[in-house]
Amino acid sequence: MDIYISNPGFICAAGTSKNPGDFVKNLSCGSRDGIKKIDCGLVGENGVKSFYVGKIDDSELTPTGDKFDMRVLQILDFALNSIEETARKAISEYGSNRVGVCIGSCDNGSFLSFNAHKAFFGNGSFPADYDLKAQGADYPAVFAAKKFGAEGICLAFSTACSSSASAVIKAKELIRSGLCDAVIAGGVDVASDTVLLGFDSLEAVSHEKTNPFSKNRSGINLGEGAAVFVLSRDDLDGTEIILSGTGESCDASHMTAPLADGTGAAQAMKAALKDAGLSPNQIDYVNLHGTGTHLNDSMESRGIDLVFGSENEPGKNINACVPCSSTKPMMGHTLGAAGSLELTVCFYAIKEQILPVHLWDGVQDEEMPMLNLVTAEKSKVSGQKIRCCMSNSFAFGGCNASLIIRKK
Repeated sequence: MDIYISNPGFICAAGTSKNPGDFVKNLSCGSRDGIKKIDCGLVGENGVKSFYVGKIDDSELTPTGDKFDMRVLQILDFALNSIEETARKAISEYGSNRVGVCIGSCDNGSFLSFNAHKAFFGNGSFPADYDLKAQGADYPAVFAAKKFGAEGICLAFSTACSSSASAVIKAKELIRSGLCDAVIAGGVDVASDTVLLGFDSLEAVSHEKTNPFSKNRSGINLGEGAAVFVLSRDDLDGTEIILSGTGESCDASHMTAPLADGTGAAQAMKAALKDAGLSPNQIDYVNLHGTGTHLNDSMESRGIDLVFGSENEPGKNINACVPCSSTKPMMGHTLGAAGSLELTVCFYAIKEQILPVHLWDGVQDEEMPMLNLVTAEKSKVSGQKIRCCMSNSFAFGGCNASLIIRKK
């Protein structure tokens, strides 16, 4: 059964579904205008901490009317508004009880908790309106279901950086199993002070602009955003783009570090290829997880080499093989939203025939396989050449996910 995906509703530092043309332009020219240095709301030993963040302009967000009008809901609401027509068409076509919701996110109302704890430490009590209910992992998914009146299966996913990729995979499974005819699927996350300080404590944050796959890489720039699709058994939006294959693996080698040899990541990619009935040489572009951390980039380059190595033989230099790039330097690492946002990148790579640019300093790490990273010169594609794209998401705990979409 073919599973069609709609035009995405999305918002991030690199652009929004309000004007997707700007998003496509930023991807193809490598704009970092959305990555800005901001001060964190906490004073440390050396003064106020600051970070490079893919931050959404406040002017893009509006109140949702929800009792707990958190920033994460406002970001999600922006994306949902862009797919409203298609979502309501699905409900009209199939019935509200046949339309499900799958939303991935790492955030549990961190803006609420940060402010509540500041109040508690200041005066000894939480604010009167502070309620843990809004910090449940399911709150964004329930919000999305209520917005459209979708009464089918409603699920939340929190598998760290693969959360929204996991949500998309489950949406496909719900449709294939016959439990749903359509599913609103994607993810959302927010770059709150809690998140910034947490990743900084793990020494995972770069205090320069992120430099993925470089020998000089030093960590991530965090970001915030949302991206959602309507997945359905019919082409409700006329995109002619299908979710062709999905794959997951869990190497569980460490609480935070990935399996160093790349075999866990490769297992997810191979599973997606098998599900799609495709060979590696049929993939026209890979959107890398590409966080800019030492361990992730090292592991992922090895995983790509295992799957896409020259003549599909592992261990060979693949400089002439599949074009790939990390788009996190343009939007930040959006955590639970990364999987669906980077699937959005793949969607526009196919729709607009562009290869998203990889931004780095060009210094190859000789300890890693060389990848065919997209330069500005390679970004523009003439003719109908990009038909099939893979998006990778790799998370804490070894939760690996790979998604493949293609033009039907």
